[in-house]
Amino acid sequence: MRKSILVAGATGNLGNRICRELIKREATVSAIVRPSTDTIKIEALLKMGVLVIKVDMNSTEELAKACQGKDIVVSALAGLDDVIIELQKRLLDAALKANVPRFIPSDFCTDYTDLIPGENRNFDLRRVFKAYLDSTSIQASSVFNGAFADILQYNTPVLNLENRSIGYWGEKADWKLDFTSVDDTAAFTAEVALDDKAPRDLQIASFQISPNMLWNLVKEITGEAFSLRQLSSMEDFADFIKKQRADNPAGEKELYARWQQSQYMYSMFSTRHHQLANWRYGNLTWTTGLAYLRSFVR
Repeated sequence: MRKSILVAGATGNLGNRICRELIKREATVSAIVRPSTDTIKIEALLKMGVLVIKVDMNSTEELAKACQGKDIVVSALAGLDDVIIELQKRLLDAALKANVPRFIPSDFCTDYTDLIPGENRNFDLRRVFKAYLDSTSIQASSVFNGAFADILQYNTPVLNLENRSIGYWGEKADWKLDFTSVDDTAAFTAEVALDDKAPRDLQIASFQISPNMLWNLVKEITGEAFSLRQLSSMEDFADFIKKQRADNPAGEKELYARWQQSQYMYSMFSTRHHQLANWRYGNLTWTTGLAYLRSFVR
């Protein structure tokens, strides 16, 4: 029997791909969108075979109506406290009201459970919602994918193609960082959505790669030895982020403020995934670090 799945955040990059992967697996997929959603994005979902439901996201009643008869609600929402906490709470309350048995929250990030509260603003928002989610009776599964591999293309300090440099903090040149492609994250999430026995937390990574490993792979691809350097101690990096945040109060209202980007970097060098669930679903093929780097490193 086909699973009936409701996706929130389906017009976003990850949410759209989750819908695609669910359709490929012959699930019946519905997506909730705001009445003001761009018609082009709605048409893309309809063309894929997704049933689009326009709802007032501030109305638990309307959300509950959309949840009726669904086997699971998948949240791929992105935003600050008004979305990650408040909207997800309404969505969860609606799922409970409609007797939906399972829920996947928007925890697509590093597994923050071992991190210190206060070190990453966006993770703290997810931590607040997690506490609320775990206080309910619904069966939940979080997919922790580390960092989206796309960030390697954005000239961050970890890999800067413009400066031909690779950087790290502390004594962590051999510290493995967790990266997962958006496609791999979407495919794994689709499998979890269809798996009634999925556990509470699942850690994944398309590839785990240290700065030293990154240096070697880039040299293999380009034939060029990039500059590999320690940027500062972890302690100095933490102090820098605090000052950066204090100097930019407007960033509190920005999803990816510059200091928030630094917090993500700090988190990547503070914790890593030790119990990968990559092989839980044997039909999946994972992107390798070399293959991903070859797609854009020149």
